[in-house]
Amino acid sequence: MTTALLDVRGLHVEFRTRDGVAKAVNGVDYTVAAGETLAVLGESGSGKSVTAQAVMGILDSPPGFVTGGEVRFRGQDLLTMGEEHRRRIRGAKLAMIFQDALSALNPVMTVGAQLAEMFQVHEGMARKDARARAVQLMDRVRIPAAAQRAGDYPHQFSGGMRQRIMIAMALALEPDLIIADEPTTALDVTVQAQVMDLLAELQREYNMGLILITHDLGVVADVADKIAVMYAGRIVENAPVHDLYAAPAHPYTRGLLDSIPRLDQKGQELYAIKGLPPSLTAVPPGCPFNPRCPRAQDICRTDRPPLYTVAPGRSSACHFWKETLDDG
Repeated sequence: MTTALLDVRGLHVEFRTRDGVAKAVNGVDYTVAAGETLAVLGESGSGKSVTAQAVMGILDSPPGFVTGGEVRFRGQDLLTMGEEHRRRIRGAKLAMIFQDALSALNPVMTVGAQLAEMFQVHEGMARKDARARAVQLMDRVRIPAAAQRAGDYPHQFSGGMRQRIMIAMALALEPDLIIADEPTTALDVTVQAQVMDLLAELQREYNMGLILITHDLGVVADVADKIAVMYAGRIVENAPVHDLYAAPAHPYTRGLLDSIPRLDQKGQELYAIKGLPPSLTAVPPGCPFNPRCPRAQDICRTDRPPLYTVAPGRSSACHFWKETLDDG
């Protein structure tokens, strides 16, 4: 059995607001091994990014609080270690690529200086050596004329080039695991493919674990090893990527797959899941998906389903997962 780089167990996160307590993450479990890619899917507000922020230790607190669970990285629980120890792990061993590169990068520092700073702070490099490493990194993520462009500011780069700089920053200290939070948001399809190909290539080269957070099933089809689908703060389905696409075992996953435009359905109305995700301050009883689910019955409105074992490595939080699977 492969040893996990990251092992998240029973993670709970809530936001305490004036309007009440929003339970953003409710008992999330997942694991990632070296060289493995886990895709975390779900609509906006499902808890994908909040889970990642809790893992990284960058949750804004207040109003966000981790109220339970374990986050073990190479066997050490990140939630119980001191902040100084956790800071040494963050960036060096565990890194994150943010979805909005323009906001994540410092607008008044050149990109070369921002990359070089990581080597100066974490490895004590001299400024000249750190800048040379920064240029090497920019060249590694295929930024043309890297030596000249290291003196440019973030706003002078295109969206795709800025995302490459974010990837370079994440890779700078050769971490064991990278969390990529919607790294292709707002990029056109061609640039999306280039960024994803680059991530996959670098992952193979460094044998990194990768958590890819997205709402786009098309993006992950060719790069993920396994998928965790989130809804209303909990994982509702886990499966190897090919099994999930071939036969989903949760109605929400099936709805997401049916929402993908297909070339063989030209002229037909595009399917959409009815309704909206629930407010996290007032999650409905029973299965949180029941108000939108075409398969919902009385038990779904009263009893919250556990994660049923569908097959080795597969699970589904649906009372009627067998029927859903058979529909595939």
